Formats: sequence, structure tokens, C-alpha cells
Amino acid sequence: MGIALVAIAMFMSPAEAQNRLYNPYGISSDKEISDTLSEHDIPTGEGGFARDYYIQLEKGDQVAIDLTSDEFDTMIMLIANDGSTVAENDDAPDGTTNSLLFSRIVENGKYIVRVRAFGETSGGKFSLKFTRLKPVK
Repeated sequence: MGIALVAIAMFMSPAEAQNRLYNPYGISSDKEISDTLSEHDIPTGEGGFARDYYIQLEKGDQVAIDLTSDEFDTMIMLIANDGSTVAENDDAPDGTTNSLLFSRIVENGKYIVRVRAFGETSGGKFSLKFTRLKPVK
């Protein structure tokens, strides 16, 4: 264990240490995020990496998540608070390796939006946009 991890473990409870090590960024609707996926993010176990963001959603919300990159093959996942996968998308309908996901939320809660590199792709710069869709009246 590295010196920094030993220091964290010595002065924090295990739950506090876990929260410090895994702390997804919060996102809000209708704002585009420009970020970079790298080898410093979460290993996927498939040779690639992932970066998590969280958002609070409510039952009945309809959402669209758009993930684009010119540097890697994107994959997007929406994960419920219990860890179950709500929806995921690898390639958008336009035939590119970008990702576009639509989902209707069935339960209030904090959800994770996971940005991944498909397969063994290492990562790079990406844009992420989360949109709450308005119901047709």
C-alpha cells in the first residue's frame, strides 16, 4: 500500500477512506462536460478505464445521455443506486463509435453515469451531455 493510502487508512474510518478514494463528480441537466478519460480513472477489468458522474433523478424523468469522442470508442452506462445497470449504449444510431442513451427513470434516487472506453481502448478527451427530456403535452 502506498504512503498516501496508509495515511488515509490510519486517520479515517474505512467508510471515510472509501468515499475519499471513490468520489464521482456531480452533473446537472443540459450542461455539456468536456473531460479526459485516462489510466488514472477506474480500471474496467477489460483493459479500458471508466469515469463516473452522479445525478439525482426522479421517477418519471426521461433522460438522454450523449457521449462523444474523437479519441476513443465510447460506451455509456446509467447505473442505479443499488449498482444495477439501468441502461447502456455502445454505438449511437448514426453509425459512429459515439454513444447515445435514452431511458425512463422508474425510481427516485442518485444515479451514476459511467463514461467508459470500449474494450482495451485507453481513453482520451470526451464530451458528455445529460438532458432531461420534456414530455409531450
